[in-house]
Amino acid sequence: MMTTDTVAEHKPFQAEVAELLHLMVHSVYSETDIFLRELISNASDALDKLRYEAIAAPELTADGEPPKVRIVPDKKAGTLSVIDNGIGMDRQELIDNLGTIARSGTKSFLARLTEAKDGAGLIGQFGVGFYAAFMVADRITVTSRRAGTSEVWTWSSSGGNGFDIAPAADEVSKRVARGTEIVLHLKDDAKKYLEPYEIERIVGAYSDNIQFPIELKPEEGEPRQINSASALWQRPKSELKPEDYTQAYRSIAGAFDEPAMTLHYRAEGRQSYAVLLFAPSTKPFDLFEATRKGHVKLYVRRVFIDDDADLLPGYLRFIRGVVDSEDLPLNISREMLQNNPQLAQIRKAVTSRVIGEMENLAEKEPETFSRIWDAFGSVIKEGIWEDFERREKLLALSRFATTSGEERSLAQYVETLKPNQTEIYYLVGDSVERLKSNPKLESATARGIEVLLLTDPVDAFWTSAPLDFGGKPLKSLSQGDVDFGLIPLIDDKAADTEKPAADEAAIIAVIKDVLGERVSDVRASQRLTTSASCLVAGGAGRDRVLEKMLAQQSRGAVTKPILEINMRHPLVAAIAGQKDAARDLSLLLLEQAQILDGELPEDPAAFANRLNDLVLRGLVKTG
Repeated sequence: MMTTDTVAEHKPFQAEVAELLHLMVHSVYSETDIFLRELISNASDALDKLRYEAIAAPELTADGEPPKVRIVPDKKAGTLSVIDNGIGMDRQELIDNLGTIARSGTKSFLARLTEAKDGAGLIGQFGVGFYAAFMVADRITVTSRRAGTSEVWTWSSSGGNGFDIAPAADEVSKRVARGTEIVLHLKDDAKKYLEPYEIERIVGAYSDNIQFPIELKPEEGEPRQINSASALWQRPKSELKPEDYTQAYRSIAGAFDEPAMTLHYRAEGRQSYAVLLFAPSTKPFDLFEATRKGHVKLYVRRVFIDDDADLLPGYLRFIRGVVDSEDLPLNISREMLQNNPQLAQIRKAVTSRVIGEMENLAEKEPETFSRIWDAFGSVIKEGIWEDFERREKLLALSRFATTSGEERSLAQYVETLKPNQTEIYYLVGDSVERLKSNPKLESATARGIEVLLLTDPVDAFWTSAPLDFGGKPLKSLSQGDVDFGLIPLIDDKAADTEKPAADEAAIIAVIKDVLGERVSDVRASQRLTTSASCLVAGGAGRDRVLEKMLAQQSRGAVTKPILEINMRHPLVAAIAGQKDAARDLSLLLLEQAQILDGELPEDPAAFANRLNDLVLRGLVKTG
């Protein structure tokens, strides 16, 4: 019986939580086991937080109770309880933590979860694992007492439109001295989770490396520990098997895939620390969140300190794992972490080891490295722009689609340079298919020159830095002057077409007069062999793709492009002899170049009328 002062207050769920709960209640996901892994993970986090806060406030653990997670199945009541004696939650924390999802990317997450055939991995990655319990329970009751306080609160919900929150009944308050008790009222088809062997199977598969004891309290007999409760990263590599690492990865990362790369070592010397890091084999859903949040946990002598201590640069944010220091002070604050010189040294050393391990994979296990690059190459390339110290290494690691039709490294590219080729050429765009049809490739293609085809948004940024590889500068085919004069054509007979078909100076003067301020310059092209025109950027400015991206974000104006014309093209030659049509032909050269660059003409209706008029003139002449 609840006392009269425990009247429950009903509150609605945040809209995103309501949508998530609908997915959970009506779940068709096959991996329902995830609910227990997630509840144990949350309990472990609560124990970690208590241990951290108790460094500054020892009275929080003055009762001497050892930290643990207890699982209690009750077949008669049809309930499964997960109990911890961690930090606990007060009333507002229960409302905030169990009634709202306070992080960015929620909408994107829900969309992906709705589309996913099996969203178990997504649930864990997003950190909303508590709600996964509604896959197996039709009602959940959470009772919690925050460490150091006297109030105990009960939160309950059936996964509908909201939840009830009230002061806990007296008998429940006595039972929860500190921490959180979660009671799941299991659905009929989930009663298998009351069997001890099922509980042990899930804990063994997903939670064995939780650092705190996990006890199973059978209906008969004494509680017994069912996990190893050891910090795997502190154990020698010789004692561990591949499956141990996979299990640790899934527990630490909240994932279901296999790790594509595992890095486990102990650093000794000026500083001592253990490292266990993993590269996933599939993209985490939050990879491109604006915060670029890291996912390497910092421990100090097995005490959890922070889950985002900036232990790796942003371009390695896909790496999951643990760094456990023997030297940092236990009472280091999250604010102090940012300016701690010891941590800065660890960050530098660990970053170098991660990149070194990827280099090793690229050389010895190229297929494995390809899995990492396919999933995270667009993120790793951020480092080419940001990390000057490691730029050369990151360029060497990078793999690119090229006009040769295969993904290549820059080392492979340089090995096949054409005679007299002194630069590495590239084009930036939004798809390989569109880039392959870009007229700016024509002269390079005629000479068999391989061109990198860059389609990730980040490519427009890192290529704006002055770069070279093996002494060969990287050169955009859509920026500045290009001269392939010293590189022989594949077909020598094509050299006859190199001669201009008309008076260059006169034609350029006419086009400049017509286009006026629409372009910054008009000049004869060395890039084109069959197309009539293209737009390029000046050598000193930004690439046009980068300019357009920045302009869309209101971070800069787009400068006027340069119009390059193919002096051997009949349309260009016609301008000299068609005084009446010179204006329309000049505008057409600009507008078709804009269309080929994925832009709309300045006045689409005028472009359509102009094109129709030119076609009709041609029909009249041939009629």
